[in-house]
Amino acid sequence: MRCYDASFIGLVILVSASVGFLRSASAEPLTDARFEELHSQLQPAGDELWQSIPWKIALLDAQRVAARENKPIFIWAMDGHPLGCT
Repeated sequence: MRCYDASFIGLVILVSASVGFLRSASAEPLTDARFEELHSQLQPAGDELWQSIPWKIALLDAQRVAARENKPIFIWAMDGHPLGCT
């Protein structure tokens, strides 16, 4: 048996087990009321400090504001897979 054959078989087993688990975990249908409950639980509190920062999505907007207010720009950039699977 070649290495990729064993990997493929392992992947098939993993996917099959995952599908079975997901079917059993989601046996109850998602209702509007349950969605609203879950959605409200996942919202951050309104008094968190990061929400008071005037974040800018576009770099040019941030540059314009930084130049006007004579402040630096903080850039958070990542390289690679968003889940850290690099």
